Amino acid sequence: MKKTKFKLLTLFFLIAFSINSWAQKTQVSGKVVDDQNLPLPGANILESGTKNGVETDLDGKFRLEVSNPNAVIIVSYVGFADQSVKLSGSRSNLTVKLVSGAQNLEQVVVVGYGKGSRKNLTTSVTSVKAEDMNKGAISDVGQLLQGKVAGLNISSSGDPTRSASVVMRGVSTLNSSQGPFYVVDGVPGVDISMISPDDIATIDVLKDAAATAIYGNRAANGVIMVTTKKGSKERTQISYNSYFGIENVSNQLDMMNASQLRAFTTKNNLNFTPENDKGANTNWQKAILRSGALSSSHNLSISGGGEKSNYSASLTSIKREGVLLKSDFGRVIARLAVEQYAFDDKVKFGLNVTNSVSNYVNVPQRNSVLLQSINHLPVSPVRNEDGSFFENFVSTGYFNPVALIEHGTDETKTNNLIGNFTTEVKLPFGFTYNLNIAHQKLSTSHGEFYDSYYSQYNSANFYNNPDPPFTKTLVNFGVNGSALRNYYENTNNIIESFLNWDKEIGNHKIKAVLGYSWQENTLGDGFQATTTNFPVDNVGYNNLALSNYTSVGGYVVNFGDSQAYQKTRLISQFARLNYNFNDKYLLQGTVRRDGGSVFGANNRWGYFPSVGGAWRIDKETFMQNQNIFSDLKLRASYGVTGNSSGFNAYTAQFISGSAGTFYYNGQQIGAYGPIQAANPDLKWEKTTTTNFGLDFSLLKGVITASVDVYDKKTTDMIFNYQVNPVLVPVGSIVANGGIMSNKGIEIALGATPVKTANFTWSTNLNIASNKNKIVKLTNPFFIGGDSIRRVQPDGGGQTGATLQIFKEGKPLGQFFTLDYAGKNENGVSQYYDKNGNLTTTPLNGVDYHYLGSAQPKVLLGWSNNFQYKNFDLSVFVRGVFGNKIFNATRADLFRPATAMTTNILVDAQNESPNDLNSYRYSSRFIEDGSYIRLDNATLGYNFKNINKFVKSFRMYTTVNNLFVITKYSGIDPEVEQGGTAPGVDSNNFYPKTRTFLLGFNVVF
Repeated sequence: MKKTKFKLLTLFFLIAFSINSWAQKTQVSGKVVDDQNLPLPGANILESGTKNGVETDLDGKFRLEVSNPNAVIIVSYVGFADQSVKLSGSRSNLTVKLVSGAQNLEQVVVVGYGKGSRKNLTTSVTSVKAEDMNKGAISDVGQLLQGKVAGLNISSSGDPTRSASVVMRGVSTLNSSQGPFYVVDGVPGVDISMISPDDIATIDVLKDAAATAIYGNRAANGVIMVTTKKGSKERTQISYNSYFGIENVSNQLDMMNASQLRAFTTKNNLNFTPENDKGANTNWQKAILRSGALSSSHNLSISGGGEKSNYSASLTSIKREGVLLKSDFGRVIARLAVEQYAFDDKVKFGLNVTNSVSNYVNVPQRNSVLLQSINHLPVSPVRNEDGSFFENFVSTGYFNPVALIEHGTDETKTNNLIGNFTTEVKLPFGFTYNLNIAHQKLSTSHGEFYDSYYSQYNSANFYNNPDPPFTKTLVNFGVNGSALRNYYENTNNIIESFLNWDKEIGNHKIKAVLGYSWQENTLGDGFQATTTNFPVDNVGYNNLALSNYTSVGGYVVNFGDSQAYQKTRLISQFARLNYNFNDKYLLQGTVRRDGGSVFGANNRWGYFPSVGGAWRIDKETFMQNQNIFSDLKLRASYGVTGNSSGFNAYTAQFISGSAGTFYYNGQQIGAYGPIQAANPDLKWEKTTTTNFGLDFSLLKGVITASVDVYDKKTTDMIFNYQVNPVLVPVGSIVANGGIMSNKGIEIALGATPVKTANFTWSTNLNIASNKNKIVKLTNPFFIGGDSIRRVQPDGGGQTGATLQIFKEGKPLGQFFTLDYAGKNENGVSQYYDKNGNLTTTPLNGVDYHYLGSAQPKVLLGWSNNFQYKNFDLSVFVRGVFGNKIFNATRADLFRPATAMTTNILVDAQNESPNDLNSYRYSSRFIEDGSYIRLDNATLGYNFKNINKFVKSFRMYTTVNNLFVITKYSGIDPEVEQGGTAPGVDSNNFYPKTRTFLLGFNVVF
């Protein structure tokens, strides 16, 4: 009996164990295909909530053992939307069809205070995924998007310490920063430099006013929405991304070497002075360069979650040496994002914290170093025989550029912290309530130190070399060294509360948002001081107390800008309504009311409405039996946005301050009086945009396209008008009045021409054209003419010569200068006067002509992606066409008469020293700035099925700026396109670099 019981118990245990084992282990097998039923080798199959996963073989097949019969598997593949499959017991011959990005009409787009389906957009929005962004040694978000978005004009140099200039759909104003407004994870106005490129999931670029009006007075220059990576409760993942690169200058100016310059001077009876001619053969451009600048990046991220929460954390370290000596950039970014669900997932709490610490080591007197490196004679050495730096202080404005670097220090350190706490509550009847609270604090510490060596430059007239449109000023470096130190803090506090309603009634879908925003900024909370006369040179800017400036007669401590400290406040209410009938007819309306403290007391509130509509033609009955269009949508929108950036808290206020001196009782007494006039009627600049768009997809998504035509006009443009001092004691007033116009067309095309089991080729092309014009400069109350000459590089012999003009009817960046007419019978350069007659003595500002614009006519970006088995290759070409560049650098190096004191270009060798007109700023130095650049090429290999711990491993090599095709004779045609003096190359161009790097990505 006991034996029988024992046998029964054993049998029961074995049966139970078998059942339990079956319950825990379930076999599933199948095949993963694309939308054309072609197999997808290397697709990832992961059991949700675990690390258990496999990849498909070359035939797209897989076999996986999951933990239970009701498990969920996640199927993913690069370029396709993830798909979740819920099992119901053991499955075999399972076919999973993934939908490509081109076919994924349900793609979610971030549109501000909510999300929307791309298929139902009524506005102009371009989305760029992480895998489609530019590759390379990039620490700047602007460079990630360069050439990727139609209508986005981005220019950058090789300087790792400077961000790229970003202009969207042409310049909208003459006053403020022209860059777009950034929103990161719903937080408006975030400093985009604190976001690691590796942490970005998608970037949505909102271009027309109907898309951007929800951000009111900050949206005139466009809005860029950045979404960072989040954790998933479906999977836990650890990833590490890294690269190592080397950068070298891609091009230099073709200056004469010692033998060429000596032959030129001998030929033209010119002689070097003994102080300069030391028998050397120095390449001064090379002397200020590193032989190879190293760059590296490391990003470690951990993400995952559970049933009620998810998390994502990352640590990024970026290091870039500049190609110029001493220049260096380093940044460390730590980021944590957590989401927690509660009350049956009805409430979601979110916490995002990012801290970025950056160190910028700048080239001391950078622009002067660049200028001196091309001016210096090659017959002079860098150092004398005794090891000291060669100098010739007898020559005015002639300084050793290597010595400038070695004896100076210029550093900036920043600490940028942002914390964002969010609460989302799902309410009955389709309502959702959101509360976002954000705090951002930027601390900036800057220091400059110029040791006693610099004091020698005071006797030789040291002028700085600022970026256009600013003009050179004389710099004095004190006695026995000089130092500058400042520390400032900016804080930004934001509270935003909004209610969303998402309701579907039959064929009617309604999405609405109603919200309130409060923001307070404190800027420039800190101090600055300068001093001179240090006992030793190795002090630096860290201990100003060791100086003794009081013993230096006439020295005045510079305590910084008296208006540095500011406090501003912005209060807003906003609403948006989206109506969708049967997925055919779409309508959107928004309105935002903004109140800001920066404007006049009588006009602190502004209204920014917009309306947009779309017709999904492909959903109509008459389109159902055709096989050409899989998507066809017509869009139209109109909206008003504003601009509040670039204006400080005191712009509209009356300000008194130092106003020079006056003579009284035998002494010059300091004067105090009005320096800025009040304008209580100062109001927002407003930009209205009308946009018509067409989106379509052909042949089941093989070809996709989007076309936008827009008309953008800025009115009430703020400008500093010159007025009669009798009316306004200061003689000027900041007021509204100007008008700026931009009209253009944007085309984006995408295609997958080839797609087989082992090989895929996809291509994307975007083309944009914009026409900019200053329609009006004057104000009815302050009429002071319709033009302003500006941009004065002030090169040798060029006093009073300007290059550009603000002119009604002309674009920003209009060149206005002398018109070169070749040489006369005596070999002297001649010009056309104002009446079209020839003259060798033209007058600056009088005999000027309109000679082209710096604004490009066409922008182009073309990317190609190839995938063959485990190999992938991406090639990206970028082009700019139809713009002009004023090569002031070339003009200043085209002076044969001074070849014995400053170097000249090789192509000036046929010029005569007797032609004292050869170098005058004129059309002779206005060049075609068009170019085509092979911007990026990346070749990678994906290792599959390494082991159970390593999910994927990819190695790649990238080359940036492989070559450029251009007629431009300068260092590089990608000169500054932002600001109010675009297209001027003026002895200040930090050389572009060519980068080679090797990197890898590993996912655990």
